[in-house]
Amino acid sequence: MLEKFYKLISNDIGIDLGTSNTLVYLKGHGIVINEPSVVAVNIKTNQVLAVGAQAKEMLGRTPGHIKAVRPLVDGVISDFEVTEEMLSYLINKADKIAPKLARPRVLVGVPSGTTNVETRAVYDAARSAGAREVFLVEEPMAAAIGIRLPIKDPVGSMIIDIGGGTTDIAVISLGGIVKSKNMKLAGDQLNNDIITYMRDEFKILIGERTAETVKIAIGSVLPGEYMETEVHGRDLLTGLPREVVVTDSDVREAMAASIKGLVEGVKDMLETTPPEILSDIMHRGITLSGGGALIPGLDQLLGRVLKIPVYVVEDPLSAVARGTGVILDDMPFYQEVLIGNQDELPPR
Repeated sequence: MLEKFYKLISNDIGIDLGTSNTLVYLKGHGIVINEPSVVAVNIKTNQVLAVGAQAKEMLGRTPGHIKAVRPLVDGVISDFEVTEEMLSYLINKADKIAPKLARPRVLVGVPSGTTNVETRAVYDAARSAGAREVFLVEEPMAAAIGIRLPIKDPVGSMIIDIGGGTTDIAVISLGGIVKSKNMKLAGDQLNNDIITYMRDEFKILIGERTAETVKIAIGSVLPGEYMETEVHGRDLLTGLPREVVVTDSDVREAMAASIKGLVEGVKDMLETTPPEILSDIMHRGITLSGGGALIPGLDQLLGRVLKIPVYVVEDPLSAVARGTGVILDDMPFYQEVLIGNQDELPPR
């Protein structure tokens, strides 16, 4: 009865807490927020100036007393206070769309294989940010639910969720994760590869935002149509601004080592997967989700190397957020996929 009462007077919010972007799902309204995971803070007054897209515009452009920070590194909270401020902003913004009397119930996606301490940090940050109840779910599981994989059936499914800070590879069967692997090879690493390549090959220094823009504009894994873009940065020899033309083959060369590491990680995962599940995966294929799934040719390369069909899901960026929405719609049915609530988490 109490649960039914709370449903009437409070919202259910699902949060895909990502290193690069955070998506918020509001029950009954769908995905209502999609913002970069960046917060701008005034160091003198400890006041939060901007969150999300506004704060991302400030990255690399702030005066001494303003700090634009990404509070999550490799999918894990690195700055607790700033993460709390960001979650508070997001929860309040979502709550204002459909105002209710009581504080909301929140479901947060976390990377697979996080430690108890890291899980507790996410839980505490969400509680401090204004959530009445907090539940946690592993991101690959949420993504699998979001794209309607038959996770409860006795068949094996494999999902690769390539985010900004981490890549989660998970084999799922009978409502649980049979095997999972968390790798630090993801979007941010590819950006760093491009920065390093530009420094070594072109003797030009570029920022993180420029590297990401180049990756999105002309990044690819397999040779295809010729593409080029102009890149502006600082000449390392003269210290003056300089412009160079970068081609798609340059970006491919820059990202090659990390992409190879990613492919090897998936191969290692398949080698330790039980044979019955492996036959299911060969028959059903591997599913790619997350922002990294949008890199052209990645699905073809994986399919070619692994000899297994690889599919990119529709709208891969929002798969985890959609999954949190499906779970919130039928919490009792998905109870077993949750990491736990406050009663099951370790003590502080």
